[in-house]
Amino acid sequence: MKTTAITAATMTGLAFIATPAAAQETRVEVGVLNCSVEGGIGLILGSQKSTECRFQTADGKVTEIYTGKVTKVGIDIGVTGESQIVWAVFAPSNALQPGSLEGNYVGASVQATAGVGVGANALVGGSGNTIALQPISTQTQTGLNVAAGIGGISLNSPVTP
Repeated sequence: MKTTAITAATMTGLAFIATPAAAQETRVEVGVLNCSVEGGIGLILGSQKSTECRFQTADGKVTEIYTGKVTKVGIDIGVTGESQIVWAVFAPSNALQPGSLEGNYVGASVQATAGVGVGANALVGGSGNTIALQPISTQTQTGLNVAAGIGGISLNSPVTP
């Protein structure tokens, strides 16, 4: 158990080390990504849950639907219900093409749930690793769960950028 905790802490630290260069790029807020994540059972070494997300541009003129998977690698033990996560979406410019959020995102993730819990998830990835997802509304979920490790999300769009 001690080794698993040390491994999870190390992986979380590596996620923070790996993202500073991308985080230093100049970005503008281009909209909001609201995701519904299915509930499920976390295994000792991680979990993967389906998600459906709705991206709304900052001007409210464009809405895109994405499907995907939310993953955690590290300690993830317990059972949770459906959760909602809302991210502010940042990109190098506000001239995004349809489907631009498609891709893989990675970052550090920490959460604890006992009844109703909250977690924070900051991720970088997408088109050429130029998109940043910053939580503006932490996830809320019901259940009993403890999780720490590297969190990620893969987003798929019906539109190819």
